[in-house]
Order: sequence, then C-alpha cells, then structure tokens
Amino acid sequence: MTYANLLIELKDAVGWIRINRPDKLNALNRKTLQELHEAFRSLSENPEVRVIVLTGAGPKAFVARADIAEMSGLSAIEARDFSKLGQNLMLAIEQCGKPVIAMINGFALGGGLELAMACAIRIAASTAKLGQPEVNLGLIPGFGGSQRLVRLCGKAVALDLCLSGQPIDAARALAVNLVTRVHSPDVLEEETEKLAMHIASLAPLALRGVLDCIRYGAEATLD
Repeated sequence: MTYANLLIELKDAVGWIRINRPDKLNALNRKTLQELHEAFRSLSENPEVRVIVLTGAGPKAFVARADIAEMSGLSAIEARDFSKLGQNLMLAIEQCGKPVIAMINGFALGGGLELAMACAIRIAASTAKLGQPEVNLGLIPGFGGSQRLVRLCGKAVALDLCLSGQPIDAARALAVNLVTRVHSPDVLEEETEKLAMHIASLAPLALRGVLDCIRYGAEATLD
C-alpha cells in the first residue's frame, strides 16, 4: 500500500514507521490516523516482522500534536468521531501482538505523547520535550492520554502534566518513568535499532507472552 503521510521501511525483522509531515511537525490529522491504523495492521500480520519502531520524520518532532487546524473546523459529532478514531488507533498499538518502540526524536505533545504512551517502550532524544498541553486550548487529552499517564507515572505526575499543560524535558520524563531510555540525538536511531534488533532476535512466543502478561496480568493466556 502507498501512504501519503507515512514512510514504511523493513530492516531485517524490524518494521519502521515514520510519520512524514515534517512541515506540520508530524501533526496527527484524520488521514494520518487512518494510515497508521492500516500500517500497524499490515506489519502486525507480517510474519517477517517481529518488532515495530514508530518515529517522526525530520529533526524537530516525533508528533507535536493533533492537527489543530483540521480539528478547529469539526462539528461536535465530527470531533467525537475524530477522538474515537484516535482512541481506536491507540488501542490497536497497545494491543499489538508485537513489541512497538516509540523513538521520540523531538516534540511529543498532546496526541503525540498519547501515541508514544500506547507503545510498549519509549526511547527519547535528550533534546525531546513531552507533555499534554490540551488544557491550554480548553481541551482534555482525547486519545486516552490521561489514563495511560496514570498507569505509567502515577496520579501525581498525570495531574501535574495535564493540569499545568507544561512540557517536561527528556531527563524529567526518564525520572518519572514516562520514557525508559534517553540518548543524544546523534545516536538515538542507532541505539533504538540495536534494541529493536536484539528484541527481534528473541523467541516471538516468549515476547508475546511477556506483552500479554504485563498488559493483562496473571490471567493472560496465549492464543
């Protein structure tokens, strides 16, 4: 399939998805959400792919936000549908049967941070900025970000980020467990690829079991 807003690359057993709207700081519009859903479906069904890496094109942003310009013209019903589209994508990524790594190469704000939080592992550039600034626009996180923040970082951090609307840097994100690794920008992709290739070399059923057990608890069973 040809994508308008994504770049897809297969490197051995790792599938790379790059959101390719650098002039818009990779903002999530409806088209991009739909394409991401299809890309994840395709890669998750590809038996040659064992790990998926998600990142943004360009040096500035992973995903800076949802596309505010598009959202501003939506009716109430259209806004609800847009939110549901984003929520369904986050669930699809979160429930993907293969490990998904978010390589946060720049701004991960609003819908961008929500996208990263749906991934199994988050690796950030030391220059990255992360946050949920929706309150500054009179909104709340619409793709499940507040709930995932609580699970990852605890209620206090979730309240701080969502109520203040202020971003934090990568060092602070590491300290509060929002990301698990931080690298300088010049080695970020190299280190991410190393980790992805290492995970891809491991037994796929064991990886699936780990994902299910951590997501769903002791009741998890393999299909």
